[in-house]
Amino acid sequence: MDFAVEWKDLFAMLVSIICGGAIGFEREYRSKSAGFRTIILICLGSTIFTIISGHGADTDDRISANIITGIGFIGAGVIFQDKISVRGLTTAAVIWTAAAIGMTAGIGLHALAVSLTVITLFVLLMVSRVETLISKIRKQKLITITLKSSELALLERLEDKMSSAEVSFQRMEMTKEHGKLSLVYIITGRKHATERMNLMLLDMDEVLSFV
Repeated sequence: MDFAVEWKDLFAMLVSIICGGAIGFEREYRSKSAGFRTIILICLGSTIFTIISGHGADTDDRISANIITGIGFIGAGVIFQDKISVRGLTTAAVIWTAAAIGMTAGIGLHALAVSLTVITLFVLLMVSRVETLISKIRKQKLITITLKSSELALLERLEDKMSSAEVSFQRMEMTKEHGKLSLVYIITGRKHATERMNLMLLDMDEVLSFV
């Protein structure tokens, strides 16, 4: 029975914890479902399995494949559908990337693991700013509007008002429940136009709620 621990393995795990912690901090700061501890453990776990595969006999490919499969299940667990939108795709992609970084550290490519971490943080931090800039120019969002009555005249009035707000809209879903009409729209327009539409909805007595 061998209780010896190689320093290169300990260093690989340390690099993995640092890299996972850096990415996890960003996720925790944004209050995502997979936060600081989760990303660290995913990164560290991938490193440990990769180190173990290096000490086995012809098991590298099988263990690596199982890591990818297992991470796929974890990633699927953070994806959920809300109405007609899908959330959690970025978090799932971060989990996948963190596992890849952990495997990179596990095979001894520490500089590459750190470089991939920096690139990942750049994508998460800087690209979000670009997305914010794009949203100011032209914004698309999903909105659910509930009318006090199911009368079609109210629906026509609502859509006439929305057209006057200089936004384009597409009705995705219409349901009736307890005498009320619920409508799901995809709204596209400039930021000031969508804000004007929100004020218009607040001012309409026929609108029971909108989110």
